[in-house]
Amino acid sequence: MLAYDFGGLHPMNPERLHLTARLTRDCGLLDRRGVTVARPFVASDEDLACVHSPDYISAVRLVSSNPDRSDAAHGLGTEDNPAFAGMHEASARLAGGSLGAADAILQGTTVRAVNFGGGMHHAARSRASGFCIYNDAAASVQRLLDRGAQRVLYIDVDAHHGDGTQSIFWDDRRVMTISLHETGMSLFPGTGFANETGGPGAEGYAVNVALPTVAGDAAVLRAFHAVVPQLAGAFAPDVIVSQHGCDSHREDPLTNLRVSVDAQHAMMVAVRDLADRLCGGRWIAT
Repeated sequence: MLAYDFGGLHPMNPERLHLTARLTRDCGLLDRRGVTVARPFVASDEDLACVHSPDYISAVRLVSSNPDRSDAAHGLGTEDNPAFAGMHEASARLAGGSLGAADAILQGTTVRAVNFGGGMHHAARSRASGFCIYNDAAASVQRLLDRGAQRVLYIDVDAHHGDGTQSIFWDDRRVMTISLHETGMSLFPGTGFANETGGPGAEGYAVNVALPTVAGDAAVLRAFHAVVPQLAGAFAPDVIVSQHGCDSHREDPLTNLRVSVDAQHAMMVAVRDLADRLCGGRWIAT
């Protein structure tokens, strides 16, 4: 996963994944009964085409093999998404991690799975955006639907609006996307307002809570508990897929929400409890 590397000056430093893995090991989480580690596979073009256009996948492959090229129309080789050698394979491996999580839940070999290198929620069907090349979270949702799930709930508590995932499922009543994020008035990508509710026939299946710029723990948790459990209960999902970008933290240099680790943890526990109550514990966290 460390191969997903935009360069030393880019804010999306892969070192964060190394530190996460080391902390997980040092805390003994991987030694707990029932916990297993699965190597993520590189998603095939067919896997990726469930949520991305063939032209876009070809464009990523082209830039990946020749990183001196840029393709601004597809969001590749830009300041946010610099091209690098092996970009396609590195991005497809992150997607493979979330697809593998979906496969394990579908096969009944686990009820919970985590891809801590995943959550690339800005990638749209035909465009890279916001450090995200392939949308692994959306791919896992689509995999679940294609292989038997009737309804999948996507919960996104990253500081940024989950615009890519929302756009991919904009017209799909089988997916409810709920995103709580810093208002687009002050933060990229400038979307995610309350009037974004879903496409024709799927109105109400996209839910957005645009939080005040410096909301803090109390406001974020109040918004979460006022909105998410009630909608989740009404939707009655078969599986929950969640995105827990840690950039809402008060020390993150690119965002302003000022959330503590304790509040981030409280939302994770709340999602876990929803999965236990509504869908037999079936939950993929990215």
